[in-house]
Amino acid sequence: MKTIDELLSEGVAGKRVFVRADLNVPLDGTTITDDGRIRAVLPTVEALAGAGARVVVASHLGRPKGAPDPAFSLAPAAARLGELLGADVAFATDTVGESATATVAGLTDGQVAVIENLRFNAGETSKDDAERGAFADRLAALADIYVGDGFGAVHRKHASVFDLPARLPHYAGYLIATEVGVLRKLTDDVRRPYVVALGGAKVSDKLAVIDELLGKADRILIGGGMAYTFLKAQGHEIGTSLLQEDQLAAVREYLERAEKNGVELVVPVDTLVAAEFPDMKTKAPADPATVAADAMPAGQMGLDIGPETRKLYASKLADAATVFWNGPMGVFEHPDYAEGTRAVAQALVDSPGFTVVGGGDSAAAVRTLGFDENAFGHISTGGGASLEYLEGKTLPGLAALED
Repeated sequence: MKTIDELLSEGVAGKRVFVRADLNVPLDGTTITDDGRIRAVLPTVEALAGAGARVVVASHLGRPKGAPDPAFSLAPAAARLGELLGADVAFATDTVGESATATVAGLTDGQVAVIENLRFNAGETSKDDAERGAFADRLAALADIYVGDGFGAVHRKHASVFDLPARLPHYAGYLIATEVGVLRKLTDDVRRPYVVALGGAKVSDKLAVIDELLGKADRILIGGGMAYTFLKAQGHEIGTSLLQEDQLAAVREYLERAEKNGVELVVPVDTLVAAEFPDMKTKAPADPATVAADAMPAGQMGLDIGPETRKLYASKLADAATVFWNGPMGVFEHPDYAEGTRAVAQALVDSPGFTVVGGGDSAAAVRTLGFDENAFGHISTGGGASLEYLEGKTLPGLAALED
């Protein structure tokens, strides 16, 4: 794929450049609680604006139902982008209507605009090729050149990600180029030992990547809510912990295959339990108990890995040359269940190897828990996209950027 450096060498002054970014930031009302994704696209936007392009930034935010919804407006993200750029950023109150057309037409060289949430138009996410294509045609009318830099959306076959690049000269932005380079180090050029830590709520979200990694990783560490399905598959009592019963057969097969392939598939040896899920609004003290993973009380639920598991996982990560981590080890948003996730993050910080935080909740946890982002080799902006790449899938947004 052609990169933004090639585009800049050709000259962009006076050209309208459509940047498909990922500004899908978490909001508390209209307050952005984590601006990491906005900061991630800054290098691309600054380079284009600095070279005299008329930059049109577009993104989705949340999951509106194909129609305008003020709760999902990109206005706060546009304002934050302007703060980070130190320049005024124009904001169009629609995607391809009168406001977008007038806003883009009013740009001068080096200026930046953000158009409203792409998912306010049903054509963005439509399964119908013609409907998506019609929306892509209208987006294409706003620009002369396309730059893909929304890595968090490249696994989606959406109009602005897949169809629009076919209608304009297209290039990969700095973020996508970086993300792809990192993922290749996890697939094509892996330094060993290669250790993967997987957490999060559902086993089903990780089945395909576990299946692929059983032939590539040296160790796989399991945490989060998905760990209890693994413990159940081993025959242990898990009380009222999260369980995906329909995945038990697949998990048993993975446990057997890991042993056969010589892959260490490590599950918790102890866990923090409580009678009920903690109050996430007040963050009131939860008073959890620590029990052995094979001795969980029937009326209790597991909510984080225990202290012995933290030590075990840190030891398994200590000598890794390559680490990929996706998914928290527990309910990290509550202070009483954050230590498992903190321990894994700290082990990555302490590791001399190449460490990758795989986006999503893992990236949010790093910031929430106060870690220096520069202490990690790479923090991805796309959890789902990273996982699908590691699964070996073709990502529509990357395929669309290739010539």
